Parts: sequence; C-alpha cells; structure tokens
Amino acid sequence: MAEQELEVRRAGRSDAVMLHLIAAATFPLACVGAPQEDIQQHIDAHLTVERFREYASDPDRRLLVVEANGTPAGYAMVHLARTTNSDVLALVSTENTVELVTFYLLAGRHGSGLADTLMQAAVAEAKQSGAESMWLGVADDNSRANSFYDRYHFARRGTKTFMVGTAALTDLIREKPL
Repeated sequence: MAEQELEVRRAGRSDAVMLHLIAAATFPLACVGAPQEDIQQHIDAHLTVERFREYASDPDRRLLVVEANGTPAGYAMVHLARTTNSDVLALVSTENTVELVTFYLLAGRHGSGLADTLMQAAVAEAKQSGAESMWLGVADDNSRANSFYDRYHFARRGTKTFMVGTAALTDLIREKPL
C-alpha cells in the first residue's frame, strides 16, 4: 500500500462549503441516541456554510483541516478565548483553558492515522495560545471517541448537558494539561 501524504492546514472562508459537508457527515456519528430531526436541527443552526465562514473569520478560533493526499478527511476547531462557561469552569483545573470545540474525521478514515496528525496540530494551536489546558465535551457513550481521548491524556472531569436540537445529551467534560 502506498504511503499517504498527510497535511494539516488552517481553513479559511473559502473552505466553508467543504467544512459544512464534512460536519454534516460526521456530526451524527457523535450524537449517540439523539433523534435524527434534532441532529439535523443542530446542523442547520451551527454547522452551516455561513457559520463556517464566521468561524474562519473569528481571530479567537482555529479551524484546522486534515488532508490525505490532498483530499480533506476531517477538521478540528479550537476556540482560543478563555471559557466563561461556569459549568465547565467548575470541572476543569484552571481558568486558563481553551476548548477543542469540534474534532471530526470522516468515518471511512477512522484508524488511518489522520486523527493523530489532526490532534497534534490542535494541541500545538492550544499551546501557542499560552493556555494551561485544553478541554472538550464528548458524548459519554461514544466509546470510540473516548478511547481516542484517553490515548491523548484527556482526563475525565465530570458531565454537563449538551443540547442537540431539543434533545438533552450528556457530555463528558475532559481536560488535557498543556
């Protein structure tokens, strides 16, 4: 098998359509147990082309795209502004923390090494910001994602409610020291 060329790059406004398509394909994988109509409502509200253009223009966000042989396969979004969410602040070890908002890889690319490449780039962005830690929320019953975050030493800190449409899901809050 030929070796694949992996690259992570910052996404720009011109990547908004591609990011939307990846998000629409991958977000449902993370929402174990949520009704399809609630998943679609979330995509329509938060993962649109226009929202990705806004995210790409936000100086406090880093949108990263991972590509294999020039083909986009996933993305991550790091929010560099310090969190003001009191539920999260009650769980994490420091106020000087940034959020790994999204971390998604197309299903056909799981196990390919692309997630490792993307995570290393996301952690590097968080470190460059001067943060002491990076936190994320992940469905507590998403065993594949939780195994991956275990490998990257994201400690389990507690839970909070995450709304997907009208469905209240339980997110496990995890934190990684930087």
